[in-house]
Amino acid sequence: MNETLFSQIQKLFERTYAQVGINLEDCLIDRERCAQLSILAGRSARELSELARTFLRRADDRLYVGIYYSRWLIEQLEKHDPRAGLSDHNIRSLIMFVEEINHALHAALQFKNGAREIGGEDFARNLELQAQVDTYLVLLLFVAFFRKTQRVSRTDRRWLRFHLFAAQGPHAYIDKNIRGRYLEATELAASYTQYLDTLNGMRRLDEIRRFRSLNYAGKKLRILALADRTA
Repeated sequence: MNETLFSQIQKLFERTYAQVGINLEDCLIDRERCAQLSILAGRSARELSELARTFLRRADDRLYVGIYYSRWLIEQLEKHDPRAGLSDHNIRSLIMFVEEINHALHAALQFKNGAREIGGEDFARNLELQAQVDTYLVLLLFVAFFRKTQRVSRTDRRWLRFHLFAAQGPHAYIDKNIRGRYLEATELAASYTQYLDTLNGMRRLDEIRRFRSLNYAGKKLRILALADRTA
């Protein structure tokens, strides 16, 4: 049976970090359930994207995850399958698709490692920063796959960085806290991925595994220290 794009991306993240222990595709929800969970989430869900959302809930010391993709987003990825090439037609859809898988996976891994304050701001910022870093690396793999030399050019990187870090528009958020969260995560991820671009494959893998193990404060300190070193 052919693997889905979803399962391929989950397996990629698990090979990079750790097994999450569940098939995250089982956490996919439909539009009706998304609407119900959005109501339960209250004000925090008002500014979430209508195209893709991840819901996290803790009950009886268990983590419940719901991942929603709009029909439009799925249709775009089916029409312009990124496994056949990455372009302006599908890069934004792929970014949203990958980020939600990443949110769910890292939330589950953190929960397995003892994190329980899943409603805290640091938890949310940690997931957002990690997702932007990991999504950039996934995009690099997609681009490299279709290059004969398997090398990604400076032009490719500028294009990826524009769509991931410049075109996101965090200033559009009305909620001050959410706006600050996305602004900070985008700035930190943009800085950190520039450092990752200077590393070879093995050093990069070691680095991102250590980075993933840090809490949000640790990640932020790591990035700021690297920025000071290269300034």
